[in-house]
Amino acid sequence: MKNHINIIKETKTFLLLWITQSFSSLGSAMTSYALVIWSYTQKGSALITALLMVSSYAPYVLLSIFAGALSDKWNKKITMLVCDSVAALTTIIMLFLLQSGTLQIWHLYVINAVNGLMNTVQQPASEVATTKVLPKKYYQRVGGLRYFSSSLNSVMTPIIATAVLGMAGMGAVIAFDLFTFCIAFGTLALGIRIPEDSNSIETSENLLVSVKKGINYLKQEQGIFNLILFLAAINLVASIYDAAFPAMMLSRNGGSEKVLGLVNAVIGITTFAGSILASFMKTPKSRVSVICNCLLFSMSTENFLLAFGKTPLIWCIGGFLGWIFIPLMSTNLDAIMRLHIPEQMQGRVYSVRNSLQFFTIPIGYFLGGFLVDRVFEPIMTRQPENSIPVQLFGNGKGSGAAFLFFVIAFAGIGVCLYFRQNKHIWELEK
Repeated sequence: MKNHINIIKETKTFLLLWITQSFSSLGSAMTSYALVIWSYTQKGSALITALLMVSSYAPYVLLSIFAGALSDKWNKKITMLVCDSVAALTTIIMLFLLQSGTLQIWHLYVINAVNGLMNTVQQPASEVATTKVLPKKYYQRVGGLRYFSSSLNSVMTPIIATAVLGMAGMGAVIAFDLFTFCIAFGTLALGIRIPEDSNSIETSENLLVSVKKGINYLKQEQGIFNLILFLAAINLVASIYDAAFPAMMLSRNGGSEKVLGLVNAVIGITTFAGSILASFMKTPKSRVSVICNCLLFSMSTENFLLAFGKTPLIWCIGGFLGWIFIPLMSTNLDAIMRLHIPEQMQGRVYSVRNSLQFFTIPIGYFLGGFLVDRVFEPIMTRQPENSIPVQLFGNGKGSGAAFLFFVIAFAGIGVCLYFRQNKHIWELEK
């Protein structure tokens, strides 16, 4: 008990920041979830819905390379507060448009682009802030805690969002989002002190010079660079999955909004359990092995069950197998990054990492939506009733998305096996 009390005392600043920011993330996730349902029911297009995420990630990817350098220059707390305030303002505008009956899909694209821009600067500042308020010996546990909050939000988001949507409509979901923002903003502004490093980057340093330092670091650290490339390839496959997932769940025989919420809730519960496991596990002998094996298991299970399954039970089993070890992977990935990258360089390196690691996400979302709407759904509509594809993936709308899951399963397995042989990644074990 004394040990637990000491842990809480040593990490109380982080815990306060983590809890309030996680609560705010729940509100944001509920809004995003409700907007996916709203946009798909409005247009019935996987591509139009996927473009919501494309518009959010595009500015993030394009400008991240400069954001870390700015983050290293700027006060971390003020940066986080300003970015969150602008994001909240866009939410208020969206609420106004919704209440006035003038909300259009293109409004959401613009709002998501602004929020993506704010997240571009806020994310590296938040990463460095976490490093500054947290003792190094807790990196392993905190990686699990952060995934714990993410998985808990995954559980609660479909449940609460669906309930609030049904009882009070989209406006109530957005209002709850704003309420969670106020809690997080007030706590960060008044209750949390983030120390600023006196040896941090000089404010007079040229922005391009700062960016170049982050790039040069990755050129020298080939292990980190190749690990980032590995994750970029995984993100491409995962974002194609994310684009096709709601389209299949909302339109396939046996699917519905409730089924989408059920499978998402199972995924959330699974990652919740996995994050608890990751938080209490001892440091593994090989973090690289854990990362590779967890991703290979995920890619080898869930996509096939989503492709061949025709009932919510099979889809839920797929969600469990695909996500149970992801928190463990994320925890060890987070620890490798924090332990290998010097604290004074983290903002600049994380920003370059974000551009390299996440540039495949908007590409994947676009490809996923395009492939569902323009390739795989048309292919399935032309299949004879007793053909092999119909027997494997079913018929009607949503069967094309199932076919796509079958294809990306092999793509994900191939990525894992290829990078598992990369000698530079294994050098991170030294």
